Amino acid sequence: MPQPRGSRTPGVKDAPTPGVEENFRPRGGDFDLDVPDFLTIIDESHVTVPQIGGMYAGDQSRKETLVEHGFRLPSAKDNRPLRAEEFEKRVGQVIYTSATPADHERKVSQQIVEQIIRPTGLVDPEIEVKPVTAAKVNQASQVNKAKSLQLAANSYPGQVQDFIAESVKEIKKGGRVIATTLTKKMAEDLSVYLKDQKIKSEYVHSDIKTIDRIKILTEFRRGKFDILVGVNLLREGLDLPEVTLIGILDADKEGFLRSEVSLIQTIGRAARNVAGRVILYADNITGSMKRAIDETNRRRAIQVVYNKKHKITPKTIIKKIHDITEELDSLHDKAVRSELDFDAKLFAKNPAKLIKLKERQMSAAVKELDFETAAILRDEIKILKARPVGAKGDFTGKN
Repeated sequence: MPQPRGSRTPGVKDAPTPGVEENFRPRGGDFDLDVPDFLTIIDESHVTVPQIGGMYAGDQSRKETLVEHGFRLPSAKDNRPLRAEEFEKRVGQVIYTSATPADHERKVSQQIVEQIIRPTGLVDPEIEVKPVTAAKVNQASQVNKAKSLQLAANSYPGQVQDFIAESVKEIKKGGRVIATTLTKKMAEDLSVYLKDQKIKSEYVHSDIKTIDRIKILTEFRRGKFDILVGVNLLREGLDLPEVTLIGILDADKEGFLRSEVSLIQTIGRAARNVAGRVILYADNITGSMKRAIDETNRRRAIQVVYNKKHKITPKTIIKKIHDITEELDSLHDKAVRSELDFDAKLFAKNPAKLIKLKERQMSAAVKELDFETAAILRDEIKILKARPVGAKGDFTGKN
C-alpha cells in the first residue's frame, strides 16, 4: 500500500537534518525533504509499524529512570531512536505489505492492492465453530487416568476431547495438526495430555530457544510427531504445508491472541494445504471472530470463483524440508577443521603448549560471551587431546 507523497502541510519544509541530506533528491540546488530519493517497503506492517513507534517509547522510559537516579546524564536521552512521525518524514514513499493491515496503514495509504489469488490455486481454509463446553461425556471417569489429563480437562472442559477426535481423523490420513492455546502452561499441559493418549506431540512457546524451536518445527514437518501445540505460533513465521487442521482453543477469549488480526493470521497457516481447515472452539461469537470469519470467507469465495472460471485445480505446496541446524553443524565442523589444519605444525612442535593456548582462548571467549568461538575451541581441544603425539597425516585422519 503506497503512502502518498507530500503527506504533510503543503509548502512547509523541515530544516535539513545533518547526515540526511544525501538521501533526498536535489531540486534547483536545494533539497526537498518531501521527496526522498528511495522507496521503503515495510513487510508485515501490522507488526513492524507499531514496533517503530515503540522503540522511542521504550528507549525514553529506560533512560528516564537512569537519569532520575543519577546513572546517566540528561543528555543521554538525546541519543535515541526516531519517533514514528520522524521516521515517516524521512522515508517518504512507502509500500506496506501485510495480510492484516492495521488502521494506520489504511489511513495513510493512497492506494490499497489486494493479492487474493494464489499461484497454486489454493483457497483460504474452511472454518467451523464448535462450543467449548460441549462433549463432556465420561470426562469424570477419564480424569483419574493421569494428572496431566486432569490439568487439561480443567483448562479445556470439552473442546480438547473434540479436538483429539478431529485430530485423529487427520493423522490417519497423513496430515499434521496445530493447536493454539492461551498460555504457556496450557500448551505444556495439553502436550503432556496428548502424549498420555498415545498421540505424538510437542509444544513450542517463547521459553523454547530459537534453535530448539527450529528443530521442533523441522521434526514436525518430517512426521516425527503429529500435533504441534503453541501459544502464539505466528512468531515462528510458520510455513507448514503438511498441516491439514488447526484447532484454536478458547477462541472467544478476546485479547491479543484472539484478536481479529491474530485469528486471521493463524487461520492462514492452514492455507498451504488443499485439505486445510480450521476449528474455532467458542461458546460465543466475538466481534473479532466474526470479522476474521467474514474476511476469510470473502477471500475464499473470490478464490473459488476464480479457480472455477480458469479451470484451476488447487495443489498443496511442495516445499523441501530444510534443516538449518544441519547447516549450522556443518559450518561449525568446517570451522573446527580449518583451525586444526592451520595449527598442525604448532601441534607437531609442542602439543601441550598448543592445548594450553587453546584453553586460554576458550576461557577468554566465554568471558566475552562469545559462545560460538568457545564451542569451536572446545571441539578443537577435544580432537587435539585425543590425537597421539607424532601421529602422521592431517586431523581428518588422511595421510
